[in-house]
Amino acid sequence: MSASSPKTSVVTGGAGFLGSHLSDRLLKEGHRVIAIDNLITGNVANIEHLAGNTHFRFIRQDVTQYIYLPDEVDYVWHFASPASPIDYLELPIPTLKVGALGTHNALGLARHKGAAFLLASTSECYGDPLVHPQKEDYWGNVNPIGPRGVYDEAKRFAEAITMAYHRFHSMDTKIVRIFNTYGPRMRLRDGRVVPAFIGQALTGQPVTIFGDGSQTRSFCYVSDLIDGIYRLMMSDFHEPVNIGNPREMTILQFAEEILRIIGSGSKIENRPLPVDDPKVRQPDITRAKAVLGWEPKVQFEEGIAETIAYFRTRVERDLGPAVH
Repeated sequence: MSASSPKTSVVTGGAGFLGSHLSDRLLKEGHRVIAIDNLITGNVANIEHLAGNTHFRFIRQDVTQYIYLPDEVDYVWHFASPASPIDYLELPIPTLKVGALGTHNALGLARHKGAAFLLASTSECYGDPLVHPQKEDYWGNVNPIGPRGVYDEAKRFAEAITMAYHRFHSMDTKIVRIFNTYGPRMRLRDGRVVPAFIGQALTGQPVTIFGDGSQTRSFCYVSDLIDGIYRLMMSDFHEPVNIGNPREMTILQFAEEILRIIGSGSKIENRPLPVDDPKVRQPDITRAKAVLGWEPKVQFEEGIAETIAYFRTRVERDLGPAVH
């Protein structure tokens, strides 16, 4: 390939919520994109707008199997994994396998091609944290044998093997710890709080809060997250970096905001708190600011309006006009 040829990026989990948005960003940056996804939680609807784009190719494959590509590859972005509590509780073994075998295969591909590698890790590595907000040097408070352990430990292993490849094979690797992210293309019934509350409010169902709603989360709009991730891959920094929005809200506050914005008459309903559900979640983004010059720009009101508009079209397509 000549120096002027487009860079080639491989995105595992490329038909997922984040993988599809990342593919869009890479195409805008002039990359050729090869998206790989077994569609266990991804959806071709997320990438249907890319059909016919000569710089985009989709391969349906489970990345826990050997990845063969004849192409030259410059970047490998490893996003393949179930990512919501419903998914990884229903798919515990595939979740562990994609974190272990899938990461091993993606790293092997990057090493073989001489490509840079980025791991999409998670704030779940911090578990139910005893430090607040969470900084990258915090080792976490994770229950390895609890129901959430299949996801938490899969990602912690993925981070460990990524750093091993960096140190032992001198590979160019990056690790992003992703905090709660929201935006268009989330699945309506994936169990995460944003689509759950919006879907319930739009259809007049009770908005279900687990526990008393005092637990906190910090919500980052997807375009901000993808920008931080792109900057990280293009940097020369190899330690984990938190990417998320430090604006913290209780789950109850979030539910009330959704009801207010939608104008829904849905009632709030409390249910028992799941095992090992984190009480607090807020990123310390000092490192991202210093190393990447990154911080979130999209205000909550703007981002949530875009997200509600997306879900409104999905609800109306499936169920008819939304109920208020």
